[in-house]
Amino acid sequence: MNESIIKTIGVAFAVCLVCSLVVSTSAVSLRDLQKENKLNDKRIKILQVADIYDPNTSIAEQFSELESKFIDFNTGLTMDEYNNFNIDDYDQILVTKDPNFSTKVPASEDIAIIKNRENVGKIYILRNELGGIDKLVLPIRGYGLWGTLYGYISIEDDFNTVSGIEFYDHKETPGLGAEVDNPKWKAQWRGKKIYKDNQVNLSVIKGKVEEGDSDSSYKIDGLSGATITSRGVSNMVAYWFGESGYSSLLRELDYES
Repeated sequence: MNESIIKTIGVAFAVCLVCSLVVSTSAVSLRDLQKENKLNDKRIKILQVADIYDPNTSIAEQFSELESKFIDFNTGLTMDEYNNFNIDDYDQILVTKDPNFSTKVPASEDIAIIKNRENVGKIYILRNELGGIDKLVLPIRGYGLWGTLYGYISIEDDFNTVSGIEFYDHKETPGLGAEVDNPKWKAQWRGKKIYKDNQVNLSVIKGKVEEGDSDSSYKIDGLSGATITSRGVSNMVAYWFGESGYSSLLRELDYES
């Protein structure tokens, strides 16, 4: 009887060992593929917000149409190089965990609740046939109801008009805050203005934008039943287009143009 129990336990242990080895081997072998798929998901969002995505063309080929640049948030200037980082591999979210490459945002200024802001970010430029800027694609993030929303917003060549917005990661509630992914809601952003009298004026309001509203070009319909998410998106826009974000860059590019 004891011998039978020992054999049973031995067989069970052997099966568990084999299964764990198979799972571990699969996880390791698929890690690079998973990483590439995650990267491609982000790239698709960038291409979509730049309005150049074609599902019938390779992502890498389309992405090559965009020019990547580092941006120093302390000066608002773009850079071709940064501390030996490869720009294609640079993860501006990851560096926020390193105090050598990021800055703690004072609570009084942290309206988007990002806690730490990278010292150097990464932006994407779509150029026109003459070599001028056609669109800018800028990473944005901020806290919603359940977690941080990560996305991209594209800006026209006047550096004040929104061309599009996309989110690639969030934890908002399906049917409520997750409506940030609704194509109809995202379509409202196209053509909206960011700055009025040199201040960020674009926001997601409570309810719908009324017809004839003189400030309608600065307003986005609120997400029904998702007041906190709506406020989070507004705070995200206010932070990233304020002095701690892209405002210096946009002023510099507007001056150069």
